[in-house]
Amino acid sequence: MESKYNYFKRDISWLSFNYRVLLEALDERLPLYERINFISIYSSNLEEFYKIRVADHKAVASGATESDEETVQSARELVEEINKEVTRQLDDRVRIYEQKILPALRKNHIIFYQDNHVEPFHQQFIKDFFREEIFPYLQPVPVSKDKIVSFLRDNRLYLAIRVCPKKEEKNKGEETKENIEKYTGECINERNDGEGIKVGMEAARPNVTDLRQPLYFVMKQPYAKVPRFIELPSREKNHYLMFTEDIIKANLNLIFPGYDVDSSYCIKISRDADILIDDTASSADLVAQLKKKVKKRKIGDVCRFVYDRAMPSEFLDFLVDAFRIQRDELVPGDKHLNLEDLRHLPNPNKSLHSLEKPKPMKLTVLDEKESIFNYVAKKDLLLYYPYHSFEHFIHFLYEAVHNPETREIMVTQYRVAENSAVINTLIAAAQNGKKVTVFVELKARFDEENNLATAEMMQAAGIKIIYSIPGLKVHAKVALIRRRGLNGEKIPSYAYISTGNFNEKTATLYADCGLFTCRKEIVADLYNLFRTLQGKEDPKFTTLLVARFNLIPELNRLIDREISLADEGKQGRIILKMNALQDPTMIDRLYEASEHGVQIDLIVRGICCLIPGQSYSRNIRVTRIVDSFLEHARIWYFGNDGTPKVFMGAPDWMRRNLYRRIEAITPVLAPDLRDNLIEMLDIQLADNQKACWVDDKLQNIFKKRTPGTPAVRAQYTFYDWLNKTNS
Repeated sequence: MESKYNYFKRDISWLSFNYRVLLEALDERLPLYERINFISIYSSNLEEFYKIRVADHKAVASGATESDEETVQSARELVEEINKEVTRQLDDRVRIYEQKILPALRKNHIIFYQDNHVEPFHQQFIKDFFREEIFPYLQPVPVSKDKIVSFLRDNRLYLAIRVCPKKEEKNKGEETKENIEKYTGECINERNDGEGIKVGMEAARPNVTDLRQPLYFVMKQPYAKVPRFIELPSREKNHYLMFTEDIIKANLNLIFPGYDVDSSYCIKISRDADILIDDTASSADLVAQLKKKVKKRKIGDVCRFVYDRAMPSEFLDFLVDAFRIQRDELVPGDKHLNLEDLRHLPNPNKSLHSLEKPKPMKLTVLDEKESIFNYVAKKDLLLYYPYHSFEHFIHFLYEAVHNPETREIMVTQYRVAENSAVINTLIAAAQNGKKVTVFVELKARFDEENNLATAEMMQAAGIKIIYSIPGLKVHAKVALIRRRGLNGEKIPSYAYISTGNFNEKTATLYADCGLFTCRKEIVADLYNLFRTLQGKEDPKFTTLLVARFNLIPELNRLIDREISLADEGKQGRIILKMNALQDPTMIDRLYEASEHGVQIDLIVRGICCLIPGQSYSRNIRVTRIVDSFLEHARIWYFGNDGTPKVFMGAPDWMRRNLYRRIEAITPVLAPDLRDNLIEMLDIQLADNQKACWVDDKLQNIFKKRTPGTPAVRAQYTFYDWLNKTNS
């Protein structure tokens, strides 16, 4: 039956979030290079969005795959809508970059050349740098509509070049052939299987019967050999930077002597990076599939062709025909593409200060001499990353390794850091004679190879590895230390449940929570969960909420309770903090609660398909916070008539989390820790510096500070609050 409610489209909502990321580049309160970094993040996010989400829609639109959620026509319409919105956003990105960032750099004595104008005192340096450092790595490849199609690699920058033979030359036909052969050599093309093949110039060269007919080339930028940004000699108090491609453009006449260089523009291809695997395969078959298919990620179907919007239409038309690009794959870009590289922009002006982010603090009750085991045996412990140091969790594992009463260490791994201290500690445990069991999710997108290599390394060290469950992803972030006394007596075991990965690198960037507890009911439930991951039994959970088992019924019961309170004239209250809200069934429950008068605040960083401001959502407010750290924690609050119930865990309210993954959510039972989480939620709702309302048109409406009220920047305010309570 068709719902009486409406929803935002998932991917259009995500674009609203990514635009909010871009808006950080406008915040002049931030250090300049922090603003530049947000342009990089915006661009990187968009690249992955096209590789996965848009690629999926294009596959449906072309009839290559089928979907239960969209038709061929609706997929085509959605791709068109996405491209239209992205083009609008990119117009704003150009304006922000050119009208805000570049002038701010100049104001700070950093001249970032963006056009053909280069000061006379740098011209010889640029020529010399080109000849010595860049020219040896360049190889122009002829482009023809009728001959072999060169393979453009995924997310690599290419320069598309148009040249014409000079008018005054004699024997033009011979000169044309001779010069092309001399300066391009043999054309190295790449087939879609990724193997290079040599193609003689007779096969690849455009038809030059018309001696003034333009010739087209593409040339991959040599960023593996040369940095994207080049620092030029300083002069007086000014520093100078230049894109490598602009240095190449300034010297194209040296690559094509005997020709007039008509024009050149940057282009790039984004390719489908999703991996389609048999989700019902056994672990051994899954490993074999992944090893084979991840290698082909870079040669997937085209999902986006980005080009300099200044390119003339006839030039673009030629490339579209030559590379067999579909019109719905065209996305106009800036003069300089791949602006995710801006995160590497050199800062030659050392007087420019960087952002003073909160430094991870160590709890005074958990100094190096204090046993976390002893502390948690007495009371639950809740850590907030990155405000608290992730070293506490490493120390927790280290204690387990060296505690003679440790019987087994059980951990899930979703995204593993390279050279991980967590993994090294688990290996040390196995080498120390402990039984170690690690569930490794091989289907964590873009981390498949790293997870597989890490799993094989752990397996070689004697760790028992459990791979992905057929048909499901395991997204739960949990660890269990099982203990038994040396004489067989029962002693406390330890459970750890987190909202984020066991990854010490992301733990400095993502705002997450991790709960340590010895509560028997949680330990027992967590052990049952690990048995489920090993295929041992169909468990019953008494305290933990586990997706595909008791999560949905319990969420419905909690929502029903708030509706009943509102119907009785009492306060019904719900606060939900998460990354994404997309599942229509659960959104309908929130709409229903709103219609009954339940007051609902949503703190949703990314996708939010719930539409505020409607008659059925008049009691729902949507807040989005983008700041120094990526808001990643999932915290759920239900008022429960003055005796709040608070939960934390790894899932968002998306179909995949609620129905197609194994997730674990724990109630926070210690009253002081529960109150601390409520304090965090209150601070985030009070944010008037980095928080936005999301309105019924998906606009980010910045919250304004009321005169006379304090400035609240949630991440920094909460850090200060934690620092004061660290005793």
